[in-house]
Amino acid sequence: MKLPFDLPFDLPFDLPFAAGPEGPAVDAGWPEPPHRKGFFTDTSICIGCKACEVACKEWNGVPQDGIYELLGSSYDNTGALGASTWRHVAFIEQRVPRSSTVDLGMPSFDRPGEQQDHQQSDFRWLMSSDVCKHCTNAACLDVCPTGALFRTEFGTVVVQDDICNGCGYCVPACPYGVIDLREDDGRAFKCTLCYDRLKEDQTPACAQACPTESIQFGDLAELRERADRRLAELHERGVDVARLYGRDPDDGVGGDGAFFLLLDEPEVYGLPPDPVVTTRDIGSMWRHVGAAAAGLLALGAASFLGRRR
Repeated sequence: MKLPFDLPFDLPFDLPFAAGPEGPAVDAGWPEPPHRKGFFTDTSICIGCKACEVACKEWNGVPQDGIYELLGSSYDNTGALGASTWRHVAFIEQRVPRSSTVDLGMPSFDRPGEQQDHQQSDFRWLMSSDVCKHCTNAACLDVCPTGALFRTEFGTVVVQDDICNGCGYCVPACPYGVIDLREDDGRAFKCTLCYDRLKEDQTPACAQACPTESIQFGDLAELRERADRRLAELHERGVDVARLYGRDPDDGVGGDGAFFLLLDEPEVYGLPPDPVVTTRDIGSMWRHVGAAAAGLLALGAASFLGRRR
C-alpha cells in the first residue's frame, strides 16, 4: 500500500490496503469481484427470537459458551459479541412516555403494581441483533501481522483461524469491540458473514433464519437504498427517533458492511456514537518515530564529532 505522504525511512512491513467506500474488494486485489455484500438490520421489526444466534452457532459450529445461563439483568443470555457469540440479540428495556409510543409490533407491558401510571408511561423492549460490521476501513485487518485477517471478494473481512497466532492485536484495534480471543483456544474469531455460503451464492445463516426479515442480506448499495426508504417511512409515521447507524460511507470507518436502523441513540444499544478506524493515525505516528530517530542519530553524531575534536 502506498501512503498519501512520504516517510523519512522504510517501514519494516507493508500496510494492507485500506478499502475505499464503494469498492473494497477491488482494492484488496480480487480480479472482477462481485458486488459488495452486507447486512441491513432493521431493529424496529426484531422480535428477539434469537433464531439468528442459533442459526449462526449451528452453521458455523460456534461453541455454546454460556448459552444456557441467564445474566440476571435481562432476558438476554449471551450478553455481548465475542469469539463464541458472532450474533448477539440485545434486550433493552426502556420506560418511555405513553404519548411517544408508536405501535411497531414490538412487545410492551406494564409492571405489576404500576398500573396507576398507565396513562403517563409505558415500557418497551428495544431489540437488536448485533454482528461484526465488516468495516470499509477495517483496523483489525490493518494490524494483523500474519495475514490471518483478509478482505474477501465480497468486501467482507474474515479470520483464517488456521493462520491466526493469537497475538490479539486485532482485539483492541476494533472500534466496536467485536473480535475476541477464545480462552481455551487462544485464537481470534468473529462473524465471517458466512463466507462459505456466499461462495455458493447462498444467504448467510442468520438472515436465512430471521422470521421477520429484520436481518436483510444483499448488495450493499441496494441495502442502503432500502434502508433510506424504510427510514423515510418511519419518519412519516411519526417515529422521529429512528436513525441509520453505519450507513454513511463518509463516517469514521468509511461506512459499515453491516449497518442498522435504530430507534434510539447508539449508546443505548451499546454502540459507539462516532466510531473511528483506530489505525487512521498510524502514518503520522511512524513519521514522529522517524523524526525522533533522526534526532537521536543527529545528536549521537554531534556528540561523537565533538569528542573527536
